[in-house]
Amino acid sequence: MLAYKNFAFWCPYLLLCLGLSQLSYAQNLNEDFKVGLVLSGGGAKGLAHIGVLKKIDEVGIKLDYISGSSMGAVVGGLYASGYTGKQIDSLFYTVDFDDLIQDKLSRRRKSFYEKEDAEKYALTLPIIDSKPALPKGISNGQNFYNFYSRITAHVKDINDFSKLPIPFFCTATNIETGQSVVFDEGLLPDIIAASGALPTVYSPVLYKNQLITDGGVTDNYPIDEIRKRGVDFVIGVDVQDTLMNRNQLKSVTDIMLQINNFRTINAMKTKAPKTDLYIRPDIKRFSVVSFDQGEEIITEGEVTANKYIEVLKEIAKKQGNTTIKKEIVPIQEIHLDDLVIDNTKNYTRSYVKGKTKLKTPCEISLEELNDGLNNLYSTKNFENIRYEITRDSTNKNTLHLNLNPTKTKSYLRFGLHYDDLYKTAALVNFTHKNILTKNDVISIDAILGDQPRYNIDYYIDDSYNWSTGINHRLYQYERSLDFNAVRRRRNLPNSNVNFIDLEYLDITTQLYFETLLNNAFAFRLGAEQKYLNIKTPTIGVDQDNVPGTLLDKINYIGAFSTIKYDSLNNKYFPTKGLFFSAALNAYPLSTNFDGDFQEFAIFKSELMWAKSIGNHLSVMTDFSGGLRLGNTEGINSLDFFLGGYGSKLINNQVSFFGRDFFDLSGSEYLKGGITLDYLFLKKHSST
Repeated sequence: MLAYKNFAFWCPYLLLCLGLSQLSYAQNLNEDFKVGLVLSGGGAKGLAHIGVLKKIDEVGIKLDYISGSSMGAVVGGLYASGYTGKQIDSLFYTVDFDDLIQDKLSRRRKSFYEKEDAEKYALTLPIIDSKPALPKGISNGQNFYNFYSRITAHVKDINDFSKLPIPFFCTATNIETGQSVVFDEGLLPDIIAASGALPTVYSPVLYKNQLITDGGVTDNYPIDEIRKRGVDFVIGVDVQDTLMNRNQLKSVTDIMLQINNFRTINAMKTKAPKTDLYIRPDIKRFSVVSFDQGEEIITEGEVTANKYIEVLKEIAKKQGNTTIKKEIVPIQEIHLDDLVIDNTKNYTRSYVKGKTKLKTPCEISLEELNDGLNNLYSTKNFENIRYEITRDSTNKNTLHLNLNPTKTKSYLRFGLHYDDLYKTAALVNFTHKNILTKNDVISIDAILGDQPRYNIDYYIDDSYNWSTGINHRLYQYERSLDFNAVRRRRNLPNSNVNFIDLEYLDITTQLYFETLLNNAFAFRLGAEQKYLNIKTPTIGVDQDNVPGTLLDKINYIGAFSTIKYDSLNNKYFPTKGLFFSAALNAYPLSTNFDGDFQEFAIFKSELMWAKSIGNHLSVMTDFSGGLRLGNTEGINSLDFFLGGYGSKLINNQVSFFGRDFFDLSGSEYLKGGITLDYLFLKKHSST
């Protein structure tokens, strides 16, 4: 054991001596001393490459070739495109890796229909060949692709990677054949997205009729390929996983990763000796998904590279004059003269242009371009969206959008919920797209539990033109209420009971037209038919001598209009943004079963504002009110009812802390409140 520890202690110094001797040998044989760099894959561990690159910049080494796989391709591609190690470090500090990995999109990228639809379900399964299936990965990598395209726009005209500021290539894997693929030409963001498509995290990428996944599957350390490029000295940075012991193998994912590591670790027995300077950062305590510890991983890369600083300096000396790599100035905006859209079979050109807000010719920032693509991608109608900006002989810039529509048209979605009104509920949803037209979707909710109900939505999305929607729902519940409170509003006779059971049935159908502005503002206009049947079995008898009293049985026919503005960053726990809504519902007609009806209208509005205070605390103010216009007597079923929290509120129900459902009611109301939300752990907060 002592001998092993001594070897581990002296190992870096032995490698240092070996590197110096190899360097000296190279000096004697070569006047033009070419240096290559190999960067292995390793997920989050690959951030250590950045630390090594910073040391390479520090001593002034000029790299003649870079090769990489997976995360090594991600970092190596940026360095080859001209970025310094320090710039790459700064870039990754600005990245939210959760967003990149999970393809998270801001709520402001979604239309109002998409916001409401996306925030109800916990699990989504695609239906393939008439059967539910598991997704190919956590995400399709669209956010990563957009990010990489934006920061490498300065080399968008270079398709031959040997023409990059530093010649570059990377490896990937053809998942159909199991063969390693070497990419040294093409669109850099496309190639990097393919090489870095980590299995189970990112779905495989279809590139030039090849289904491509992570390069680390077949060649995670492309030392042999870079030797073929004629370099004299190879620096290799190995951030691959080590084998886990039995106590660390806690999940199926761990076991699958361990099995894959058998191959890569065994391959390094022959690959490592082919490396002239082999650098292996001490990052065993991190995992392939430890992106939240990126700063520590980068630091470990620097610390390890610093152990070989003398070798690195000798390499720079051998090259002659040491050069300090200059920082590049990334492109921020571009002029577009024309737009070409491929694959519009399932979606119209006006739909695509409306979602992306692209009107050529225009001067547009790359940030705005990515925002527009995210608007389109947030519809979930596309597996991915790729783009290329080409320049012709007249310097005319054309944006080519290559849309890859999802082949999956149907989905099963699930959710669970409990509240004190509807009790336990399991939400099962079936969604199908392109059922009648190119831009439509039908969504059917079946809510199974103590109070069964359903909701059906059909929506034809015409982007920022007038979209059309139909909603049909059936909601019902039973609730025990204070008898005296009900009696005062319903003019019921006195009875020797304290509580009555209320049975409530609502069947509503709406047809509406909606137009949007920047996904944050919506105006909706429509017609509505509403059937209400409200009764209690507790008191009285009906005309058939069945115990119970009918409180309301009425069929309303009316029109409505709503205006909404929503820039909140989260529906349930917002830390910034504004929400405003105003709605007017008018009911001029009714098939009143009692024959006593007068037209009336209801106006209601809500204003919500959220702001963060520091890194963990946020405050939200909420003001709302409503007013019944016209007839305010006789028919009480559409009064404002305040009380309860956490349920799906319909009609004029209003949540109110501290009071039970329907405790307070009236023909008008005004409510205000302030909520403090403290984030004590990531994704965990207390209100």
